Amino acid sequence: MKMENNHELEDNLRPEYDFSKMKGGVRGKYVECYRAGTNLVLLDPDVAHAFPTSDSVNEALRLLMQIAQRQKPNNALEQTSQI
Repeated sequence: MKMENNHELEDNLRPEYDFSKMKGGVRGKYVECYRAGTNLVLLDPDVAHAFPTSDSVNEALRLLMQIAQRQKPNNALEQTSQI
């Protein structure tokens, strides 16, 4: 069954929206940010309460990365378990 193509656009905007009177719009204003990419993560409410800003989340994660890099495997435990 072939559907009919209706080429007329239905205008659902309210009459008070007159875009011809709008000034200052910039095409591609956020294109560089989009191209740079984003990594959005949804935090659970308890975590979002503890880290309310992206800066606080980044600071905590960087600290965690530093701690993880300083940790070395405990070879002494591995050697004693082999005896």
